[in-house]
Amino acid sequence: MQILNWQTLDSQVQTKALERSPLIGDNGLEQSVADIINAVVTGGDKALFEFNQKFDGVSIDNLRLSNTDIEQSCAKVSSEVKQAIAQAKANIETFHNAQVQPSIDLETQAGIRCELRSEPIERVGLYIPGGTAPLISTVLMLALPANIAGCNKRVLVSPPPINDAIIYAAKECGIEEIYQVGGAQAIAALAFGTESVPQVDKIFGPGNRFVTEAKRAVSQDNRCTVSIDMPAGPSEVLIIADAEANPEFVAADLLSQAEHGADSQVMLVTDSNLLAEKVNQALQQQLAQLPRADIARKALTSSRTIIVNDMAMAAAVSNQYGPEHLIIQTEQPRQVLANIRAAGSVFLGPYTPESVGDYASGTNHVLPTYGYSKTVSSLSLADFSRRFTVQELTAQGLETIADSVMILAAAEQLDAHKNAIAVRIASLDANVDNEEFASKGADKANSIKEAL
Repeated sequence: MQILNWQTLDSQVQTKALERSPLIGDNGLEQSVADIINAVVTGGDKALFEFNQKFDGVSIDNLRLSNTDIEQSCAKVSSEVKQAIAQAKANIETFHNAQVQPSIDLETQAGIRCELRSEPIERVGLYIPGGTAPLISTVLMLALPANIAGCNKRVLVSPPPINDAIIYAAKECGIEEIYQVGGAQAIAALAFGTESVPQVDKIFGPGNRFVTEAKRAVSQDNRCTVSIDMPAGPSEVLIIADAEANPEFVAADLLSQAEHGADSQVMLVTDSNLLAEKVNQALQQQLAQLPRADIARKALTSSRTIIVNDMAMAAAVSNQYGPEHLIIQTEQPRQVLANIRAAGSVFLGPYTPESVGDYASGTNHVLPTYGYSKTVSSLSLADFSRRFTVQELTAQGLETIADSVMILAAAEQLDAHKNAIAVRIASLDANVDNEEFASKGADKANSIKEAL
């Protein structure tokens, strides 16, 4: 990887050094994806069959897998893979079950009751990347929290032919609807619906730049009302390492992300020139052993090593980049962590490779990319629910805040808002007067009776 000395770069060159892969910024991408979406909107299932043939080279008779198809695929999965899925599933369930939050119900002051409630999103679409790397683990990361949250309809899509282990993992996670379609066309199908694929309320899942652009496009399309989880595109990792870090470990972690795709990006930030050189040597040695070496090499052309003065500067560079994955391989990783402000998921110490988070530690591996980790959180149980507030006031409660509300409404020149309070207060005052009049009348009647 190219080695750059951060302190010698001016601010413009520093910014350029942290740019993503040029493949992500393909100017023709937006129009290509728009054309695919429009084809699905107008052509429905027919367009999906055609795109399966065009992009995946697969001709299929049915988009949805039958129960027989599912059972046959599950039978082909080895016991070793099933056991691995079971362990990962257990850890992911444990971590996401712990995220269940009780409703909030309290009085902000006497007579004013406020609540925060959470309800599962009714229909969710789960996109599972396939192609050169069928992401079995992504099934667990999406289907388990959707199930825990209580989403009623859970639809899974993946490029054909769908890997048997993906199908097995889906069945283990309670997914009953599996459709053989991938890419931007799958996102369009979930957003708008077709004769076979049902329309959903929210789309989840990572993907290549076409999938990511499709998610962005449909979420802003006024022809549908679908939302998305986050911008989760081509994989990226930034590693902060000091002179004590193991260069073999660092190189292995860099390559674990570089092999995802040519548009992936890996970055190393270190205060040691010697470590940087050793990592480059280790990269070449390990590349020679990888089946996906060609893909990783292409990713490395847009990847860089940045030399900094110290770990405080390393954290600052990382925060400016906002990585999807951040690995901290230093003598005191938690000291560096204290200065981290932007990362999708963080991996501390020499024995916490990013791979564990991808598969089985329990955290979710669907994370924001492109620097969106500065403002967007990693996927969690909360993303599969919608939250809404409830308020209920007694007459006394309304009276206690009436003046404040009316004053603020008047200051904003919203007289109807003020009037909605005023008519109620007038009604309460009238009731009080009537009650007082009735009370005085009763007292007088009693006095007359006593006199008689």
